[in-house]
Amino acid sequence: MLGISRWSEQGGSYRTVQRFFSATIPWAKVMWLFFRQHLLNSQDTYIAAGDETVVTKAGKKTFGLDRFFSSLYDKPVPGLKIFALSLINVRERTSYPMVTEQVIRSAEDKAATQAKKQAKQQRKPAQPKGKPGRPKGSKNKDKTQIEWTTELQVLNRLLGKLLQLVLQTLSVTYVVLDGQFGNNNALQVVRQAGSLHLISKLRHDSALFFPFTGEYSGRGPRPKYGDRINYRHMPGDYLVKTTSERGIRTDIYQTIALHECFAQPLNVVVIVKTNLQTQAQAHVILFSSDLDLAYDLLIDYYRLRFQIEFNFRDAKQYWGLEDFMNVQETQVTNAFNLSFFMVNVSHRLLRDLRCHQPEAGVLDLKTFFRSRRYVIEVIKTLDREPQAVLIQGAFDKVAQLGAIHPSIPGSRGP
Repeated sequence: MLGISRWSEQGGSYRTVQRFFSATIPWAKVMWLFFRQHLLNSQDTYIAAGDETVVTKAGKKTFGLDRFFSSLYDKPVPGLKIFALSLINVRERTSYPMVTEQVIRSAEDKAATQAKKQAKQQRKPAQPKGKPGRPKGSKNKDKTQIEWTTELQVLNRLLGKLLQLVLQTLSVTYVVLDGQFGNNNALQVVRQAGSLHLISKLRHDSALFFPFTGEYSGRGPRPKYGDRINYRHMPGDYLVKTTSERGIRTDIYQTIALHECFAQPLNVVVIVKTNLQTQAQAHVILFSSDLDLAYDLLIDYYRLRFQIEFNFRDAKQYWGLEDFMNVQETQVTNAFNLSFFMVNVSHRLLRDLRCHQPEAGVLDLKTFFRSRRYVIEVIKTLDREPQAVLIQGAFDKVAQLGAIHPSIPGSRGP
């Protein structure tokens, strides 16, 4: 807050910034209104993407402080977890954060995690297998009824907020989530939130089955599952594309498959890569709840999910997501939402700046406005204010001193 007040001009005192951070702000509406006014192109296609990010904190009093697993550190670290949903422009291939929420682990979640950890430590040696088949007296379970964990509750709330905001303006069909949400629970949350379809990734060793196509024997229930899918020896009937590059052959297969843990059939795309020299293979399994989605769109949409990671990077590196020192609930909420809001503001400002600096990035943008402030402060010390033409020339010249990418000769900034 002190840093913001120092760089603010008239009306941006430290006390004013303090009041701003203590106010309750409808950030979802603010982000949507800014996006609709300055970033939305109604002719383009948009998909929703969601992910979590962990913000490390060294203190002990920050609201929501807990230990969360961080992929950057590859271990649990003390910090805050934030779940974000963004809109991705398919043509621009750019993600715009829309709704966010801090993840607060409940006591039930902590107890379940601890119990699972203790059970893993006390696991006994493998016992001999019992009688094969279904246990006597067991009943079918409704797979559409799920256990609502904290993450699923947050996802459900954010999907509801997003749909409520864009309902009258945009038609969003697909929600893309990473492999952490590649399960039936997340699929049911997405499907029950509205007319949405999930795109995600399954574990590489997931047990998928072809639908049963044989003849009914006339006894017992009709078979549902056919042969189990062998990802390294997929039938040629499901091959949709083959490419070779630098000694690596990529085979793409698409089929409708069943999983015992999912309540509905899945549109599955299997990407198998083969080293032509060593014959070593690796595969990735993508899926969607939309059975009519083409394989190329499914792959492309899942690739676009990574654009939200750039939002997290920019918010942490440039807009203070890793640096704020607020500890109270309202202040923490305003701090991380302001960081994501500035990600969208920077996208809009970069459009203008790139007219003069085609390769400009966020560092060039910050350098430009920092230079303006330097020039203004120097002008205030002069006895007479120079002409506007000279001031603009000083702005442009000083901005180039710290710029990463050069501007077009003779051009002026936004």
